[in-house]
Formats: sequence, structure tokens, C-alpha cells
Amino acid sequence: MPGRVMPPSGRGMDNKGPKQKLSQEVEQTSAYCDNSPAKKKKAQSSKTPASYSSDLFEAELAGANREVNMLFSKYSEVLSAFVSYSERAAIDASQVRELEDILMEARNLESHLKEKKEHLRRTLALISDKLQG
Repeated sequence: MPGRVMPPSGRGMDNKGPKQKLSQEVEQTSAYCDNSPAKKKKAQSSKTPASYSSDLFEAELAGANREVNMLFSKYSEVLSAFVSYSERAAIDASQVRELEDILMEARNLESHLKEKKEHLRRTLALISDKLQG
């Protein structure tokens, strides 16, 4: 609505009596005082059963964290050993294939040399027959 000024919203417009406003302000002020550093320091310095259980919980949590870290460490060691074993197994398998290839090549060469030996024996036998003949 142009030209008309709207009243600001906030504390002054809640249509409550002065006693209710005052009690709300006292509650809000006391709530702010509860969060003050002086009360926090005092609460921390006095040991209550809740603080003991909190300390106990923190100690248990720290112990559990140590155990979990130890388990992760052991798991990491086992995993790296397994990876090393897997890598070693892959290298061994590669070497086995390489040795099998060498063995096959040696057998082929042996077979070829036996054929050459047989051919040479027949050639020498033929030459011997012609010389005796």
C-alpha cells in the first residue's frame, strides 16, 4: 500500500502484557548467562558423575581407535604381502612360460639335429657304397 508505513515487526508488536514481556526477557537473559565462559569454566572444573562417564567414554573411544588402527595396520600388511605374493606369482608364471618356450625350442632343435644326423648317415652310407663298388 503506497504511502502507508507498516509497523516494524519484533518484540514490541506481540500484543502481550508487560509482565509477560518482562518474564520472557528474564528467561532469555538467564539463557544467555548459562552459556557464559565463567559458568563453563566452573562446570569443567567440578567433576560430576557425568564428567567421569564422559572421561571413561573418551578413554574407551581412544582404546577402540587404537585397536582399529592396529587392525587396519595388520590388514594393510597382509594386503601388501598378498599383493607381493600375487606379483611374485605373476612373475613366476611369466618365467614358467618363458622356460616352456625355451624347452619347446630346444626340443625342436633336437628334432632338427636328429634329422640332420640321419641325413648325414645316409649320405655317408651312400658315399661308402660308391667307394666300395
